Amino acid sequence: MTSGLLDPTLVLTAGLLVAVIVLAGSALRAWQGWLDLKRSELDRAGTGRPAEEGSQYGSARIELADLKERIRKLEAIASGVEL
Repeated sequence: MTSGLLDPTLVLTAGLLVAVIVLAGSALRAWQGWLDLKRSELDRAGTGRPAEEGSQYGSARIELADLKERIRKLEAIASGVEL
């Protein structure tokens, strides 16, 4: 009979417990890093972007107004009305 401290089952169990703790710690650090990355992306998107998006929306509105004007002219031509 072997002594209690050197029992192979106890050594194996302790080794597996240490391995699980190390893996859980690594997974937690990776998760925290991913969350930090996403937070920094959201912060970056929230600070400098609205002015750029505003100008994009403005140019899109101008383009949309131009297209509406062209459609109005094409409908007038199709109906035979002189502009």
